[in-house]
Amino acid sequence: MHSQISSLERSALQFTFGSITLAVVTLAYLYLHAHFAATAFAYLLVVLLFSLMGSFIASSALCIVAIAALAYCFAPPAFSLRIDDPQDLPVVVAFFIASIVGAHLIEKLRQEREAARVVAAKLQRSAADLEDREKRWRAIFEHNPAMYFMVDEAGTVLNVNTLGATQLGYARAELIGRSVLDVFLEEDRAFVRECVRTCLEDVGQTRTWDVQKVRKGGSVLWVREKAKAMLWGDEQPIVLIACEDITERRRTELALQRSEAHLAQAQELSHTGSFSWNPTTGEAFWSKETFRIFQLNPETVPPGPQLVVERTHPDDRASVKEIIDRAMRELSDFEHEYRLLLPDGSVKHIHAQARATRTASGDIEFVGAATDITAARRAEQQLRRSEAYLAEAQHLSHTGSWSWDVYGLDFIYRSAEVDRLFGFSPQEPVSIETIRSRIHPEDLPRLQEVQRQAIEHKERRFEYDFRILLPDGGIRRIHSVAHVVVGSDGNVSELIGTHMDVTEQHAARERLENTLAALRESEQRFRDYAETASDWLWETGPDHQVTRLSEHTSAAGILATGLMGLLRWDIACDVEEEPEKWRQHRATLEAHLPFRDLVYRTVNRTGSPIYVRTSGKPFFDGKGTFLGYRGVSTDITATIRADQAEQELRKAQSELAHVTRVTTLGELTTSIAHEINQPLAAIISNADACLGWMGREAPNLSAARSSVEWIIEDAIRASEVIRRIRALAKKGEIEMVPLDINEVVKEVIALVTRELVSHRVTLRTELTAGLPRIVGDRIQLQQVIINLVMNGIEAMDAVTDRARELLIQSSKDDAGHVHLAVTDCGVGIAENDADRVLDPFFTTKSTGLGMGLSICRSIVEAHGGRLSMVHKSGPGATFQFALPQHKEAVS
Repeated sequence: MHSQISSLERSALQFTFGSITLAVVTLAYLYLHAHFAATAFAYLLVVLLFSLMGSFIASSALCIVAIAALAYCFAPPAFSLRIDDPQDLPVVVAFFIASIVGAHLIEKLRQEREAARVVAAKLQRSAADLEDREKRWRAIFEHNPAMYFMVDEAGTVLNVNTLGATQLGYARAELIGRSVLDVFLEEDRAFVRECVRTCLEDVGQTRTWDVQKVRKGGSVLWVREKAKAMLWGDEQPIVLIACEDITERRRTELALQRSEAHLAQAQELSHTGSFSWNPTTGEAFWSKETFRIFQLNPETVPPGPQLVVERTHPDDRASVKEIIDRAMRELSDFEHEYRLLLPDGSVKHIHAQARATRTASGDIEFVGAATDITAARRAEQQLRRSEAYLAEAQHLSHTGSWSWDVYGLDFIYRSAEVDRLFGFSPQEPVSIETIRSRIHPEDLPRLQEVQRQAIEHKERRFEYDFRILLPDGGIRRIHSVAHVVVGSDGNVSELIGTHMDVTEQHAARERLENTLAALRESEQRFRDYAETASDWLWETGPDHQVTRLSEHTSAAGILATGLMGLLRWDIACDVEEEPEKWRQHRATLEAHLPFRDLVYRTVNRTGSPIYVRTSGKPFFDGKGTFLGYRGVSTDITATIRADQAEQELRKAQSELAHVTRVTTLGELTTSIAHEINQPLAAIISNADACLGWMGREAPNLSAARSSVEWIIEDAIRASEVIRRIRALAKKGEIEMVPLDINEVVKEVIALVTRELVSHRVTLRTELTAGLPRIVGDRIQLQQVIINLVMNGIEAMDAVTDRARELLIQSSKDDAGHVHLAVTDCGVGIAENDADRVLDPFFTTKSTGLGMGLSICRSIVEAHGGRLSMVHKSGPGATFQFALPQHKEAVS
């Protein structure tokens, strides 16, 4: 607003002084009688002169006033505003145009000059500001407590602050102009070059990296570099790098990492894992080794006390839970040992110890360690076993070990076998005088001499013999071996050795010469045995004809005579029976390949058939020419006969199982009759009803049809009962098919229901649904379950003081086996009989044969399972069997 007022004042002054000047010029030119054109030129100069004052409007107003003055004062007729002379009109127009254009141009020129003045002032101020900023930037760059580098695209150092140069041991001038890569390790230069290139590709984006720099003296420091590319004055990109010295931090991090690595390595080597647990917040921490001990994945399983309880062996779970509960309740230190049961079935022994500490927030936190002491426990068990083995070995070999104090003149240690050798009982107190009294007087000086030589000469090893006088008058000869133990002072401190009872060896040595002849005779006898053995060597030529046989084979009658020069398939008697076997064998021979365990039938010298197993290998000369086969043959007639006998045994066992099933059916006659009579009675009732419906005046066909359908259902039910009975009674081949064990149990229950009722036994079942299928013979498994159920029913006949209850349970274990258990509450199995109850011919029944459970065990084992008796705390007994699940179910 102020500038507008100033402009109006300036225009008014311009117009006022301009008008006055025009008036003066007019009066002067009127006085001089100047020409029109000259006056117009003078007016033009006045207008242009006052145009320099700045207002175009005022200049235009002066131009109009001047034209009016020309027309009024100088254009005829005088003193009128008319211009009649045609020559004066162009002058007026030219005056107007010139004055207007001139005023406009002068206005533009004045404005541009003013703008140039303003720009010049601004440039002057900008230059001063730029100089101030450059001074401040240089001060910041120079005195910043960080290293600063400015490099170009090629990596040349354009500038560096004094601190950066000083920390690297250089002067600024030594670094400027050099490649920035010179202050980096050789192996890091490619990395730095790549980082600079990345910054140049993304101008304005800050990049950060850690790298090592090399001082002038060769020492190294770690720096964290933050770099950003920018465009410099000539639009050339540069990279500004700020470096922070992180050497101490890096050393601390490396020390921490090394410490953590050492701790993890120490935990792994010592099999000790650390843990912490805050009962208040429930937070828990496990080290990597703790997760490894528990065989858990730290990425998927959160640690905690509940996880410890779940992994604990079932036998130790209650005590572990009690310790955890007590620790949470009392907030006190705890230490205990327990076992882990891992998913693979293995067991680990763990020693856990924790200390209750208070955190900064005031909470109680347990910090402790869990050590895998499985190896120690196994070593301890192995040591105990080794000690037992050593004691047993000493007892069996009649060798005792001892340690003797050469200065105290007494035993430091002696094994129980030493006392036994001297004729002392284990509980008998024995003094050194008593032991010396048992040594033969003639041998006592020899023992004292050994002790003296050990002290004086420090001989390392001694062997000597002496005799022991036993209380019964007998003499025991002892061979002793000992060596000295030298202490840290260089003196002998003790003797360690063994006493071996060589009484028998001494007697044997005396009898040795008398037995030499017998020994030679024995050697000859064993040589004869070797020559008459069933194994013999053979050799064939390149035409596969027999060229050599062990001499003893024909003499012993193993093979028929006259086999030399024959082919093997000429010797065999089963070529026509098994042509494919012999075709493959001949192909192997033609290919000069070794063969093993070819079995064929032939005859011995008496004409009796024998079975031979033979193996052979081709042999060649130095040039590789095939020379024939060498091998060994064995008479396996006894083995073949044994296999045949085993097949006959299995057949007899199957017959016995069939007889047992038939016998069981006889025992279940009442139940079977009841099962068949029920549907037969229903059939008769429904037939009578059908006749009644049909005999009406208006037969009720719908009701009759329903009666007939019921008859069909009952007939099918009776047929199914008869089918199951026939299947049990039938003697057929074993049929292994996928089965649902629960369905087999239900079929058995239908057959034994009447027996349960007649013996007043309550049946309860706990059959787990969705069990995997097994592979087995339905009839044989029914026989096993019926036998176990009938045994349970009979075991409860004498029970009168409690309910007679029979429980059948089916389940599945972690290994994927299907279990079936039959539990009764009868008299149970005596502890002395528990190990024999499954043996053949063992029975607790007065009329039993003892074959039922034995046959059941054979059937279950033939199915790949195991039948066992489970010990229970209450009355009665539990028999169960486990069968593997069907492979398709597993997959």
